[in-house]
Amino acid sequence: MAGLLLLCTASALLLTAVGAIPPPEEAARMARFVLHSCDWGALATLSAQEGLRGRPFANIFSLSDGPPGPFGGSGVPYLYLTDMEISVQDLEVNSNASLTVSLAQTPYCRRHRYDPQNPLCAHIIFVGSIVKVNDSEAVLAKKALFSRHPEMESWPKDHNWFFAKFNITNIWVLDYFGGLKTVTPEEYYSVKP
Repeated sequence: MAGLLLLCTASALLLTAVGAIPPPEEAARMARFVLHSCDWGALATLSAQEGLRGRPFANIFSLSDGPPGPFGGSGVPYLYLTDMEISVQDLEVNSNASLTVSLAQTPYCRRHRYDPQNPLCAHIIFVGSIVKVNDSEAVLAKKALFSRHPEMESWPKDHNWFFAKFNITNIWVLDYFGGLKTVTPEEYYSVKP
């Protein structure tokens, strides 16, 4: 076990030395990196549906914090939603939610043979609420989402799609052994990705 831990530690240090991912001591940068690397996340709401009311309900949503590339991310998770979707109906009753993104969604963890539950396969848990964006921010959200999810432009217009964002209030980072790290929204938005 000690040998495996040493091997994982050496591997993580080597990756950070070549700039592949932020080092474990930079949790805010890691959170920005992981979000920007992911095209989707698991959004958990409190169900408002009959028979499930008040129970946790998780669903997958496409998201984007900006166009792909090393400097394209704003850190704001944008979503393209419709009131017809069951989780959005939950959010209309209670806008509080959590959002999880993981490097398991990228080739990174497979390439390094990290199980998605391995802390070295970093994942971030955001807590906050979903809010519709205003018209000026909708331009940013559209560019962010449609650059990564071009199919969205052709989704049925009669579904009344709208742009929303995840308004972050709390952030937890699991990217190394030893447990979760907390990052404030202020720390998160102040670092360069």
